[in-house]
Amino acid sequence: MKIFAAIDVGSYEIGMKIFELSRKNGVKEIDYIRHRIDLGTDSYNTGKLSYERMDELCNVLKGFKEIMDSYHADAYRAYGTSAIRETDNTKVILDQIKLRTGLTILPLSNSEQRFLDYKSVALKSREFHNIIDSGTAFIDIGGGSTQVSLFNASKLIASVNLKLGILRLRRSLREMAPASYNYEALLSELIENEIHYFKKMYLKKLEIKNIIVVDDHLPYILHKLSEDGIDRTMGTKDYSDRSVTSAQFVKFIDRLKQMSGEQVAREVGIPMESASLLMPSAFIIKHIIRTTGAEKIYVPGVTLSDGIAYDYAEKNKIIRSDHDFGQDIISSVETISARYKGSQNSGDILSKSALAVFDGMKKYHGLDQRGRLLLEIASRLRDVGRFVSLSSPGDSAYPIIMGTEMIGLSHLEKQMVAEIVTSSYPNDIFYEDVLESDLDEKNYLTVVKLTAILRLASGMVRNHKRKFNSVKAMVKDKEVYITVDTEDDISLEKGLFFEKTGLFEEVFGLKPVLRKKL
Repeated sequence: MKIFAAIDVGSYEIGMKIFELSRKNGVKEIDYIRHRIDLGTDSYNTGKLSYERMDELCNVLKGFKEIMDSYHADAYRAYGTSAIRETDNTKVILDQIKLRTGLTILPLSNSEQRFLDYKSVALKSREFHNIIDSGTAFIDIGGGSTQVSLFNASKLIASVNLKLGILRLRRSLREMAPASYNYEALLSELIENEIHYFKKMYLKKLEIKNIIVVDDHLPYILHKLSEDGIDRTMGTKDYSDRSVTSAQFVKFIDRLKQMSGEQVAREVGIPMESASLLMPSAFIIKHIIRTTGAEKIYVPGVTLSDGIAYDYAEKNKIIRSDHDFGQDIISSVETISARYKGSQNSGDILSKSALAVFDGMKKYHGLDQRGRLLLEIASRLRDVGRFVSLSSPGDSAYPIIMGTEMIGLSHLEKQMVAEIVTSSYPNDIFYEDVLESDLDEKNYLTVVKLTAILRLASGMVRNHKRKFNSVKAMVKDKEVYITVDTEDDISLEKGLFFEKTGLFEEVFGLKPVLRKKL
């Protein structure tokens, strides 16, 4: 058994959960400490944290560390979300926290943060896999933005970030100083403007039946509804699978909107300062219900700290998951490729070929499974630049990839994928140009190695209609024998294969040989 501490430095609250982690009992929460602190207002308004906020933040974290030490924690992870990553002086803030508290805070990219929230629900909720078997919108509401991830047939098909953070909405409303009678109208207009484009781009052919919400405030509403007898099945203290119908939720919200902030706080049973954040969250969900026609809402009641703990436990083999989170990333990447008219067949063949080479020469590249995942993502996104330019697809691919939300990847990993795709086109850019980026030596070498493999694989896929039943690679006597099982003629590939092998030979010191299975 391990004692683990998970610290979430959020936009309007700092939270720490203490967990017992064991193979027998899984992830068990034993304590939860929270401190209300409005970091987001400073960060979003001025781009910096004031001295007063910084001082308060460090004092709170120092107290958290003392509590963590009192539990004799074996390990901890501490992450900062949008209020930290969107400041102009992030590095200074993190250095000050380290010096004054002894804690190392790591800033999470938006996609990393949302993936941890999603992972906590997937691993904790008993009904998650049944829910996403039909059309489901996973709504993750934060202080700075809201992430909407769409599932269908148990596959993640898209994820998009909307600038609908509850602190941002509250700030916008306060700046306009609306009278109570037009508060709802102004809030609705702010929300609808963002959701309109989301609907137009992502919901054309998808029927949404369920909504899963990750939010710090809506679990109180679900608890209140259970007390009122609307859903007697929610009578336990386990929030992991609480649900109500959309009609029940909307009816309750319509009742709350007639109340003052003090009345809302009393009705729902929350502190007064939380009431001003609850209503923006509730209105976001109300408008998504109206947009999608979803029938049911699930509010698991998880926090980022849960996701941090589950992620740590899974990576350290304390718990096992039947859910393939890597495949979720690939599924969303396939949707991105399709949006830019990429060929599904070509992506499948290129990915199969690149991964076969990767798997066949593990001791020569020394990369791990994360590197393999980046290679598969790059393979499936290699053609997206053709949507903009057929003559220079590599250069066009870079801004597309960097400007696209990829849940589960850090900003650095997305940059690496963009470098790999761009550098895989020899006529556009040579791999030496990657040196001009801010990659460190380890990541630079990863990019160069994966670029060499992807270039090689692209030489095997000259015809997008080609079909490979299987691809195998084997190293023997300084040569890499790549054997493809296909009924098609590969004379074109064999004849032009040498054009794509130069970088591979330079990086690995191996000569590739393409051959057809007899």
